[in-house]
Amino acid sequence: MGSASPAMKPDVTLTLCLSSPDHFEAINPEERGILLIQMLLKCAMNASSGNLHRADACLHQISHHASISGDSMQRLAARFASALAVRLVKRWPGLYKALNRNPSWQPKADWAGPIFGKVFPHLELAYTIIAQTLTRTMAEERVIHILDTGSGDPELWVPLLHSFAHMPHGPPHLKITCISSNKLALEKLGIRLVKEAEALAMPFQFNPLNVTLRDLTIDMLRVRSGEALAITSVLNLHTLLAEDDRVDAHFGLNKGNIVKECKQMSRFLATVRSMSPKILLLVEQESDHNLNRLTDRFVQGLYYYSAIFDSMNATLGSSSSEERLAVEEMYGREIENIVACEGLERVERHESYGRWMVRLGRGGFKPVRLWYESMEGVKDLVGGDGEDGYKVRNERASLMICWSQRPLYAISAWICQ
Repeated sequence: MGSASPAMKPDVTLTLCLSSPDHFEAINPEERGILLIQMLLKCAMNASSGNLHRADACLHQISHHASISGDSMQRLAARFASALAVRLVKRWPGLYKALNRNPSWQPKADWAGPIFGKVFPHLELAYTIIAQTLTRTMAEERVIHILDTGSGDPELWVPLLHSFAHMPHGPPHLKITCISSNKLALEKLGIRLVKEAEALAMPFQFNPLNVTLRDLTIDMLRVRSGEALAITSVLNLHTLLAEDDRVDAHFGLNKGNIVKECKQMSRFLATVRSMSPKILLLVEQESDHNLNRLTDRFVQGLYYYSAIFDSMNATLGSSSSEERLAVEEMYGREIENIVACEGLERVERHESYGRWMVRLGRGGFKPVRLWYESMEGVKDLVGGDGEDGYKVRNERASLMICWSQRPLYAISAWICQ
């Protein structure tokens, strides 16, 4: 092959073949885990600096130790290695498209939702806290409007309908507005909730909005005078942080504890505040994945998702069931978005509760106490008494769901200042 002109891309062969367990070297799991972390970090640094040959060599090494059917660290390494490989391949847009990669971010598959609830108790906990807080906040209201910004999960709304139906003063008139880019999921949810409301003899209205949160306008919400408004956001509000941040990345901004203003988020919070909601309930991943430097968010991602995969291993054992692979695939897409995407394409921009306090404070909100029957009851939901396992921690007017002391999710409530 002749010499390439300076304008041509370098001739690089990418290698990612995730080995079966039979090809692992004879080292113990702890040593292998440390080795995988070292190789992944080295690969991320090479990918970030554009050293494709060395990044490819790292991927080749990782392939001998990572596996989607191994222990939790091997499974995690397989997902992060795949995300790094996608990032490298994206340097050749033609090749990337030829491999049938879809550059637009896709939400988690519907069929993964119920499985997710079975595997992780913290989702049930979040729903229970939301339901208790809403019923307490709206106890005296007769016309209630709840805006769901993206969960669309009947496991949240069906029990809540039953709670409202048995309120001391009788059932209120309830309207639920649900935002989702998945039209089929909206239709299924609407049918389910209307049937439940009819069975409970409860005045009910379902307002489906088949749009993304970024495309939402205040006119779509149909908020009427006299309605008591509540807003819930479960693992979705962070998508509004996506923006074209190439300038910040070039000049090394968005480092340390600086919480950079985001126009899309500011507009949304201003819209919410203009409607004077009684309460805003927020559930978000407790980690810092909204950093410009790949290596920074790669380290944060390894720390966060290692806890997720460890907790999954404790719940499901070493099995490679269809359910487990479905949930891991969902997390794999999150990891790919964090590692392989930039700018508006990178929507999985999880931030810590401390950063949300700053953002919501700027938007005119303040945190308030969450309602739950007792901390013991909360602990029972997650089984958090042992040295390892899920734990619940009160922190700055929020509930932190942790795995072996590592925070996973923050549940918080907010009112207009």
